[in-house]
Amino acid sequence: MRRFNYDFFLILITVVILFLISLLCIGGMFYYKWAELQNVAPAIKMAFQEQMNNLLAPFLIALLLTLGLCIPKRLFPANWLYVFIILLGLTGLGSALVWGWHEALLWMLVISAALQSMVLILVVSGQRLKFLCEGYWNRLGSSLIHMGLVLFCMDFFFLSHRDLHLVIFWISAICIFIGMIVIFYAEGMMK
Repeated sequence: MRRFNYDFFLILITVVILFLISLLCIGGMFYYKWAELQNVAPAIKMAFQEQMNNLLAPFLIALLLTLGLCIPKRLFPANWLYVFIILLGLTGLGSALVWGWHEALLWMLVISAALQSMVLILVVSGQRLKFLCEGYWNRLGSSLIHMGLVLFCMDFFFLSHRDLHLVIFWISAICIFIGMIVIFYAEGMMK
């Protein structure tokens, strides 16, 4: 019998969640065009955006909890991961009760971004962290992709702040793009 592969299931769950987010976004764009919402009153457009945000929230929570297991496993022993994810969930729940779900999700993203920034800094400085892949370039690429995913999720919260939204979006896109290039060409870079 094969041993349970924790990393494989985290990757699989993350891919499924991102696929579902993509379907929701693409479906929302087609509905926006089909329903000709660009020609309606601003209040209707805002209601549509709020409805799409409410549909997206469960997927973002699932992605945050998945990343909450994936990111800290580089820093913490395996038995601490579940404690961390429970504390992250309780922090989100507590801030939701105090400030609301929107702010709670943003707070969880800020915690994840800070933790991933720490991982990225440690990887760049050459620290040996626990990664599924071997080699400096693979670890760097993986860290950049994770940072990009966290920033991509955070970007949804700043859609109404055009300048900040564009900055966060492009930083996330650049992190993911460079991370993928580094991962795909890691062996060549080592030579």
